[in-house]
Amino acid sequence: MKLRIFVTGGTFDKEYNELNGEFVLKDTHVSEMLRLARCRVDSDVRTLMMIDSLFMTDSDREIILENCLKAKEETIVITHGTDTMPETAWVLGKKIKDKTIVLTGAMIPYTFGSSDGLFNLGCAIAYSQTLPHGVYISMNGKYFRWDNVKKNKERGEFEEEERDEIA
Repeated sequence: MKLRIFVTGGTFDKEYNELNGEFVLKDTHVSEMLRLARCRVDSDVRTLMMIDSLFMTDSDREIILENCLKAKEETIVITHGTDTMPETAWVLGKKIKDKTIVLTGAMIPYTFGSSDGLFNLGCAIAYSQTLPHGVYISMNGKYFRWDNVKKNKERGEFEEEERDEIA
């Protein structure tokens, strides 16, 4: 079974610009993270975009959806910013039923050295191979279905939340 990994940016890939004190998105660190983790899953990494999820548009989510639908792989991991990850999961979950898709991200950039990103990526890869078809979010060792998850911004964690639609 081959795994497709789509990169969209987010804190996962942010770097600190020492000259102006801002966070920037340049290149993904996913391939390096897979190497450091000694991941032996046959995978193909493709960068779709490098943006902060706060700036993600409906058009960006359509690009993610189209790439997931076109992918020949049945298992897909998507690295994504945590702020709007549930919105993207919602778009995918309503349309995709024949694949296992796991979105993951990080609260701390990988380049900081103390990031949760490596652990989250590993969990997402494991969940993508073991969960039944559907769309999920994986953060901090847990997974959530696409239709009952939210980011608790006060605690900096994801948790279950029943809902009918995203406004």
